[in-house]
Amino acid sequence: MARKTKEEIAEIYQQMQNHICEGIAAADGKGYFEEDQWNRPEGGGGRTRIFRDGDIIEKGGIAFSAVHGPTPKKILAKLGLTEGDFFATGVSIVIHPKSPMIPIIHMNIRYFEMENGVHWFGGGIDLTPHYIVPEDATFFHEKLKTTCDKFDSGYYDRFKSWADDYFFIKHRNETRGIGGIFYDRLEATSDAHFENLLEFSLALGRLFPEIYGHYMRQNSQIQYGDLEKSWQNLRRGRYVEFNLVWDAGTKFGLDTNGRTESILMSMPPVANWEYMHEVEENSPEHFTQEHLKKGIDWLSYSKND
Repeated sequence: MARKTKEEIAEIYQQMQNHICEGIAAADGKGYFEEDQWNRPEGGGGRTRIFRDGDIIEKGGIAFSAVHGPTPKKILAKLGLTEGDFFATGVSIVIHPKSPMIPIIHMNIRYFEMENGVHWFGGGIDLTPHYIVPEDATFFHEKLKTTCDKFDSGYYDRFKSWADDYFFIKHRNETRGIGGIFYDRLEATSDAHFENLLEFSLALGRLFPEIYGHYMRQNSQIQYGDLEKSWQNLRRGRYVEFNLVWDAGTKFGLDTNGRTESILMSMPPVANWEYMHEVEENSPEHFTQEHLKKGIDWLSYSKND
């Protein structure tokens, strides 16, 4: 079987955007997606969908793009090339809930190809709870491991470690959340391997509404007050710091003259920064702060503690 073309992959990813939007809208039960189709002057475009008037979701973005054209010099330098056109397509998602008891979630699946044949897949999914709850973390990582194991028994450990390193706020010496999986520049060695990598990315896409629908249904029932909302806005501030300072996807979008509104859809609607904020000892906020670390085995954590 011949590998799929970049145009076919773009169409498949566009359909995946539809699937995820339908699942998230159904889980919220009230809000709707507002669609914004856009064109990139240098080539290609996309379809950004922003969630409005939700019952559970305060701000959500699910974006599809397929862009192409001359490769910017910054990216050529990173690839060790002097010239050539590129093609990139993918789906990117960030959801900020109203309740601080529901986590922020991010997912990205993408395909990149140069005109000289160099290509790769990348992506991942990670969770950023405002309040870390071990049982919720275990549920998330079990789902990821089950999905990874269907494709390669080594994927979960490898990509989980990669996520811990990637989603790390270096200037704070803390992780963005409880991690997940992250992978980049996976180049196919055969047509069969190419299809396997594509199917892996699609499996993550199908998993997304299942995982987040679970948290939307379960955690939206938990009561909270002003303290929890204040903490939520502080944690959102950390999210902003990572995305603007360290996130490679943000940098790629800006370096390729991408659409700023779509690139920055990941920003929360409200975020706070409080000078020298300190959490109370033995509080839920303290527990969360103490567990923003690399290398935690969330698969067994709730069973051992």
